[in-house]
Amino acid sequence: MKKIEKLVEFAILLVATETGLSLNYIQKVLLRESLLDPKKSYAQIAEENNYSESYIKCSVAPKLWQLLSQAIGEKVNKTNLPALLEQHSVNQKNPQPTATTTAMPAAGLTKEHYVLESPEGQVPVASRLYIERSTIEQTCYQEILQPRAFIRIFAPRKMGKTSLIARILDYGSSQNYHTVRLSLHCAGTQVFASSDRFLRWFCTNVTKQLGLESRLNDYWDEDMGPLINSTIYFQGYILKEIFNPMVLALDGIDQLFQYPELAGDFFVLLRSWYQETKDTSVWQKLRVVMAHSVELYIPLPTNRSPFNVGLAIELPTFNQEQVQDLAQRHQLQLTKPELEQLMKLTGGSPYLIRLALYQSSRLKIPIQTLLQDATTDRGIYQQHLQYQWWNFQQDPDLFDAFRQVLTAPIQLNMEVGFKLKSLGLVHIIENKLTVSCELYREYFRNYFS
Repeated sequence: MKKIEKLVEFAILLVATETGLSLNYIQKVLLRESLLDPKKSYAQIAEENNYSESYIKCSVAPKLWQLLSQAIGEKVNKTNLPALLEQHSVNQKNPQPTATTTAMPAAGLTKEHYVLESPEGQVPVASRLYIERSTIEQTCYQEILQPRAFIRIFAPRKMGKTSLIARILDYGSSQNYHTVRLSLHCAGTQVFASSDRFLRWFCTNVTKQLGLESRLNDYWDEDMGPLINSTIYFQGYILKEIFNPMVLALDGIDQLFQYPELAGDFFVLLRSWYQETKDTSVWQKLRVVMAHSVELYIPLPTNRSPFNVGLAIELPTFNQEQVQDLAQRHQLQLTKPELEQLMKLTGGSPYLIRLALYQSSRLKIPIQTLLQDATTDRGIYQQHLQYQWWNFQQDPDLFDAFRQVLTAPIQLNMEVGFKLKSLGLVHIIENKLTVSCELYREYFRNYFS
C-alpha cells in the first residue's frame, strides 16, 4: 500500500512538472484505484465514488491517460500504468545524462514532452493552451447549477465559443449531469427542409446521446404540429427518464438564420421551454447553452424570443497579458515590440494570435520576422485571408460594405454589419462599423486597390 501511495504522489508531481496542470479530485481517485487494482472496471470505480460510469469512462479516464502519456512520453492506459510509472520513477532516481534534455522556460515543460497543438478547431479540454478570460468560465459553471439556467454565448467565428461549450459540458459531467451537444454545422441541408423534419432530427439526436431508446413515433402526432410534439416528447419521455439534470448545448445556431420560418419556430420553442422551468418541476432538469456568431436579425416578439432571457456571454478578444501568457505556453518569450506588433496586427483575435504563435514555435522563427509579410498572400495568414475573400465573392453586398468601412467608420445596413462582424472583420461601435484589425485593413486595402 505504501508503494502504491508513493507511485500516486510521483504521478501527481510528474504531471504537474511536465504539463503545468494539476490532477483534480476524481482524476486522483481513478489514478489510485487503477494502481491498486488494474482489473477493477470503470463501472465499479464510478459506483464506489458516486459518479456515473459514462463520466468516468468517457471524460475522466481519457483525460487522465492523455496527461500521463504526455508526462511520461509513452502511451499510458489502465493496464500498463503500474509498470510505466514504476519504471519511470526508477529512471528519475537514476537519470542518464543526455545532450538533448535542456529544460524549456515555460511551465516546467521539457523539449521531449512539449506537444505543439494546431490552432485549428476546438481547444481540447485537457489542453494547456486554453486561456481563460476573466471570470467567464467560472460564471458559466455556476450558472448551469441553477434550475433555470439558459446561457447565450455570442462571438464572431474562431473566438472560442466551441471550446467554452466543451468546458461547460465537462463541468456538467463532473456534477454527474447528463450532457448533450448538438452542432448545427454538422446537420445536412435536408434537415432544415421544414420545422417537422428539423425537430424530429433534434429530438432523435438528444435521445441517442442520452442512451435512451427512441420513442419518437409514439409521441409524434401530425395533427398536433412539431412544436407541441417536441414539447410533449421532452416533458413526457426524455425529462422523465433521466434522474439528474441535463445540459443541452446548441452550437452554431446561426445556421438557422438562413431559414427564417424554421428559425422562428425553433426559437419560440426554446423560449416556451424556458418559461416551463418556472412552474413545472420536470423542466427544471433542463439547462440550455447555445452559441452563435451572427447577431439575431429575425424579428421576434419580445415575449417569444430566447435572446432576451438567461445569461448573455459575449467573448472578448485577448489582452496583452493573455497573449504573453499564451506565448509562454508555446515556449516563446515575446519582446515588448513583438507583443505590441502582434496585438496591433490581430486586434487580439484568439485564432490569429494562436496561428502566429504556432508557426513561430513550429518554424523556430521570431514573431517579428514571421509577421513581415503577414498581410500578403505569401504570409502565414494566406489561407485565412483567402477564406475571407471567398466570403466576399459569395455576397456582393458584403464586398461593397467592407470596401466602404475601409475608408472610414460608417453606419450601414445592420444585417450586413452583423454578417461582417460574425466573420470577425469589423467591430460595431455606436452603430458604426470599423475594421477589427490591421491585418484585414492592410490586406484588403491592397486587394481593392
